[in-house]
Amino acid sequence: MKTTQEILLGAKAAARKAATLTTEKKNAVLIQMAAALESGAKEILSANEIDLTNAKGVLPDVMLDRLRLDEKRIVGMANGIREVAALPDPVGKKLDEHTLPNGLCVTKTSVPLGVIGIIYESRPNVTSDAAALCFKSGSVCVLRGGKDAYYSSAAIIKLLRQVLKDNGLDENFINIVEDTSRQSATELMTAVGYVDALIPRGGAGLIRSCVENAKVPCIQTGTGICHVYVDNSAKIDMALDIIYNAKTSRPSVCNAEEVCLVHSDIANEFLPKLKQRLCDERTANGLPAVELRLDERAYAIIGGVKAGENDFDTEFLDYILAVKVVDGVDEAIAHIADHSTGHSDCIVTETEANAEKFALCVDSAAVYVNASTRFTDGGEFGKGCEIGISTQKLHARGPMGLEELCSYKYIVRGNGQVR
Repeated sequence: MKTTQEILLGAKAAARKAATLTTEKKNAVLIQMAAALESGAKEILSANEIDLTNAKGVLPDVMLDRLRLDEKRIVGMANGIREVAALPDPVGKKLDEHTLPNGLCVTKTSVPLGVIGIIYESRPNVTSDAAALCFKSGSVCVLRGGKDAYYSSAAIIKLLRQVLKDNGLDENFINIVEDTSRQSATELMTAVGYVDALIPRGGAGLIRSCVENAKVPCIQTGTGICHVYVDNSAKIDMALDIIYNAKTSRPSVCNAEEVCLVHSDIANEFLPKLKQRLCDERTANGLPAVELRLDERAYAIIGGVKAGENDFDTEFLDYILAVKVVDGVDEAIAHIADHSTGHSDCIVTETEANAEKFALCVDSAAVYVNASTRFTDGGEFGKGCEIGISTQKLHARGPMGLEELCSYKYIVRGNGQVR
């Protein structure tokens, strides 16, 4: 087994080579990687079965769903790589150019970040997404997945590295940390001089640990306490459809809705319909009902479970929705400012002034008007796959695709100028 330090040494040495790969070479290799995932599906699924067996009784069902792979999901992973191959190469892109009065030509040029460390939890599809994005953007990745998905991720990386080898490239362009203990995560966080950027992708605990302990540059991603505010002018059926999708289509992901805010003018009409749609109808159809955790005003209308002290500050990642009645768009905006993680928030309204105010004042990476928060995704935004959803403001924000995995430098051309 390679130590994490040995992997980092290999990655650093490989970064110089990765930065010089041509677009044509990168795209050709990516297409082969996609094919390798599909042809190696049996190997991946066998490894995934080991992870699932080990995780049963340890992870809740919604988290097992994130871990589980099948042939359809593997095809989706492969297609994600093909989409990355089809995107423009960000490396070497001329971002700005101007000539100074002294004749110097200053060109701002996009360049790879270098070595990118990624710490993530039980989602093996992140392994192929991250590897493809880093490779296309000219960087080297060091992936440290959760132990729950280790065998799945290792099988994926084995296939991708074989493609690199078959093409005469350095296998260290794509790396996976073999040590799944906390020590390896700490080593990545403190790998000054080896890791140029660290991207944690997972729950609040992981993000907090990286932010508090990282000595290398860290890009915060992931945690999503996403809100949907239903304004008094909202079309009721549209609002119900949006909330149903945002909450139930895949509750274990970061762009799923966790909080519903409802205008007091329509609460008496809307909340019983919300309960019927999310609870009663799903139970009747043999689906998991959504547990509504209600503030005092919502509880007075439909009864049920009262919201606890922390329910409006919790990323449930489950069939649970906190519900609050508010007196207008201003109160909704204020509530979101106090409780949001800056991920994705939505207003459902037919009042343009309220839509504009919400879009302007809600300080999140993605703000929606009359659409589900589930669209916050690199693929849905036309970026191919994504390496994470950045909830910070410096360097990158929102779904991080190829361009967000690049930095830039200034290339200055002269003819003998001195200062």
